[in-house]
Amino acid sequence: MSLYGMMRTGVSGMNAQANRLSSVSDNIANSNTTGYKRSSTEFSSLIIPSTNSNYTSGGVTTTVRNAISQQGDLRFTTSSNDLAINGNGFFIVQDADGQTFMTRAGAFTPDDEGRLVNAAGFQLMGYSYANGVPSANANGFGGLEAVSVKINETTAAPSKIGIFSANLPASADIVPAAERPSQNAATAKFSAKSSLLAYDNLGREVLLDVYSTKTANNTWEVTIYNQADAAANTSFPYSSPALATQTLSFDGTTGQLTAASPKNISVAIPGGQNLTIDLAKMTQLGEEYTVSKAEIDGSGPSTIDTVEIASDGTVFAQFSDGSIKDLYRIPLASVQSPDQLNVLPGNVFSESTLSGSVQVGFAGEGSYGAIVSGALESSNVDVAEELTNMIESQRSYTANSKVFQTGADLMDVLVNLKR
Repeated sequence: MSLYGMMRTGVSGMNAQANRLSSVSDNIANSNTTGYKRSSTEFSSLIIPSTNSNYTSGGVTTTVRNAISQQGDLRFTTSSNDLAINGNGFFIVQDADGQTFMTRAGAFTPDDEGRLVNAAGFQLMGYSYANGVPSANANGFGGLEAVSVKINETTAAPSKIGIFSANLPASADIVPAAERPSQNAATAKFSAKSSLLAYDNLGREVLLDVYSTKTANNTWEVTIYNQADAAANTSFPYSSPALATQTLSFDGTTGQLTAASPKNISVAIPGGQNLTIDLAKMTQLGEEYTVSKAEIDGSGPSTIDTVEIASDGTVFAQFSDGSIKDLYRIPLASVQSPDQLNVLPGNVFSESTLSGSVQVGFAGEGSYGAIVSGALESSNVDVAEELTNMIESQRSYTANSKVFQTGADLMDVLVNLKR
């Protein structure tokens, strides 16, 4: 064993303990950082082959590992925008340059444009309901957009889908063809009438008069008019033709619609969208006309009072008129080996060659955890353990320095053998 080798081994030990102290200091400094994952320094020996008569000292090398898969405790807050994940998964966030990352730091607050941004400045990403119920892009981050919740912004939604279910009395009289509502005559007769509220593109109310008329045994005609076109105090005749007419056929034995009968009616809302009303639950039974369900989507101009986030990641707004609308659905990301992710500034992670590919899904599905609104995930740092590690590293560093110092002293002895 050479004295130089002994000194190098001491230096290797001091460097290793310095690395351990660095990870300990990071852990202690971030013990109160939301979603922070502790790091640890693992040691492995460096052995140099030795001969029978001489031992050649090696050294020690370090590897930093991060306990990303270890969940921290949840602490509850008063803000519904604070989010935590109870279980597996990561929030998907994006920086100002459009780069996408994963994080467990869910302290989100709206910025000046209503986008949810966490303390490190990363925007929360989600799928919009603008084009219908979203589905996750399982193998990547495509289709995501920044989640934006603009409180006090006035919005309106046109009517597109509705449900109308009623019982039509089997004992109703048959109305002659010339007197049916579809003919729009002043002498029009009908078996039953209801009104439905819909909305146009600007959120203006459109009242629909729905007439049900028995035209033959087990056959009914459903006719819809715009109430704004009705004649004063009489309804008929309307100043414009019917918006839609549909003929329904019933089974005289069961009172249900026959298999061949149409099950819906399409109405072109004036100034609005094409409204499809589901009539599949209409019946013809031996009792009076009774409406069991009448629903049409859409809303008039109203402001968002509150924004809530469900455990499955659905972001929905409650408007001042009491209506509720789904805005976004927040997905979660996962990888096969979370502890092998790249750790980046801002408490975010990115895919590495050892972590496996990113997969995207929704909270509560498969192995993904649940999203908890009004809570934050604390760091998984145990300060007591870190302080213990710090003392151990300090003592070990001192011991390695003594090895180096001893080697230096022996070198002095060697150099001074000849004077």
